[in-house]
Amino acid sequence: MSDTDVVRASIEAYLAQDLDVAEALIAEDFEFTSPQDDHIGKSAYLEHCFPTADRFTFHEILELVTVREDGVFLLYEYVLQNGERYRNAEFITVRGGRLVQTQVFFGGRVNPP
Repeated sequence: MSDTDVVRASIEAYLAQDLDVAEALIAEDFEFTSPQDDHIGKSAYLEHCFPTADRFTFHEILELVTVREDGVFLLYEYVLQNGERYRNAEFITVRGGRLVQTQVFFGGRVNPP
């Protein structure tokens, strides 16, 4: 799998809440950082962040590109249960077919077209 395929598969596992696939795609030394989570490891990510997909009614990848040998840029848009629409960006490091680091940058609310 290419690095972008690995990222896409991890998003699909998250949205489907397929923990077995997610665990297989995430390296043991994985590090996750967002405005709400400061450099947490794999187990904390899987316990606190992974089970949150039910808050979305819609999720779409807008951009998914390789930006260096092991880096992937991801831009996505989603709609929450309350109808609010947002965009986030992530920079994800992939090595050996597994996620080793995810840095999430929260975007603001998106106005409907």
